[in-house]
Amino acid sequence: MASHEVEPIRVALLGCGTVGTEVVRLLTDQAADLTARAGAPVELAGIAVRKPNKHREVPAELLTTDAAALVSRPGVDVVVEVIGGIEPARTLLLDALRRGKSVVTANKALLAEHSAELFEAADASGADLYFEAAVAGAIPLLRPLRESLAGDRITRVMGIVNGTTNFILSGMDSTGASYAETLEEATRLGYAEADPTADVDGFDAASKAAILASLAFHSRVTAADVHREGIAQVSAADIAAAKALGRTVKLLAICERVPHEDGEGISVRVHPAMIPASHPLASVHGAFNAVFVEADAAGEMMFYGQGAGGAPTASAVLGDLVAVARNRVHRGRGPRESAYAALPVRPMGQTPTRYHISLDVADRAGVLSQVAAVFAEHDVSIAAVRQEGRVDDASLVIVTHAATDAALRSTVDKIGGLPVVREVVSVMRVEGEES
Repeated sequence: MASHEVEPIRVALLGCGTVGTEVVRLLTDQAADLTARAGAPVELAGIAVRKPNKHREVPAELLTTDAAALVSRPGVDVVVEVIGGIEPARTLLLDALRRGKSVVTANKALLAEHSAELFEAADASGADLYFEAAVAGAIPLLRPLRESLAGDRITRVMGIVNGTTNFILSGMDSTGASYAETLEEATRLGYAEADPTADVDGFDAASKAAILASLAFHSRVTAADVHREGIAQVSAADIAAAKALGRTVKLLAICERVPHEDGEGISVRVHPAMIPASHPLASVHGAFNAVFVEADAAGEMMFYGQGAGGAPTASAVLGDLVAVARNRVHRGRGPRESAYAALPVRPMGQTPTRYHISLDVADRAGVLSQVAAVFAEHDVSIAAVRQEGRVDDASLVIVTHAATDAALRSTVDKIGGLPVVREVVSVMRVEGEES
């Protein structure tokens, strides 16, 4: 059947900010191509906004302040949500799904908290739920995890999923400036929000890590399951220490299978870490995102591109919208939730990690043996040691082999109490190398 003989797919758009405006533009500019790709015309039925007078570039007849009425309007086939936050997005999308209307969302916070509820509503009505734009902007990442790698066993997902923090850490690395100075520059250039808390404290990355882990390991993971640390404590000295060891510092979202005496579990965490300059993620600079995936059969893969911004995120939204439209035209359904494995999320204390520890110590004989004795007491193996003497004191840098995070933290706590240790200058995890 030719596309002009099919009923159009009518879309309700919730939100018309940076991303929503680009969605409207792409739907308009690429209307003919989208019709050909989807198999039916894709038309805007309405756009829900808070202040219609701020959207003069959009036809006034499309605008409404009543999002609930737009979602429930007869004839609307798909609801696209780009307003963000938990409410009213959750209520609106649940209503849409329960009415059998498919949903495309870019809302990582909502998915990280309520994906199970949304999937259950979609399953009950036979509607689709797509969310490629929720993680890493334009980068096609979730669909490969959800579909292309569905026949493989993914063992690890590690990546840079927040452009603001990567811009800051890249800036600190290239200029030697402090965190505060680089954050100020990022704000001035528009790479950081006026209130950067969600980014710099790791909340944004934690939501994305929860979504990635859920898809990669077929288990329900929420943001509350994710161990989260931000970058505010990363100092210029940490960056310099990493450089001296041929490494760089990145805020990483890490999702991996971990062995445990009770069986396999998963570790999901967000924290700064030193990675080797030779690692593919080390060359990801500025506000770009990249995610490194390891699977049993496929091996190692990296997905790289623009992880935020109006046009890149809208690109992912439109890709989902075309998929949903095709399913509507051909009476198919997209992938459902896959949570059959139900792997437990292991506490951070049980997770194998490696540490880089910098100590300010007294410059006298026997210091290293006292420090090494504490490591031995906690069954933590030392991989490398570097010691530099000064007039009255010395710098001691230790890199460990993998041990549980709890054992490493206990080791650091005890070392800090040794009489020969003046200060634990910095502690940072090390990733991306064989232990």
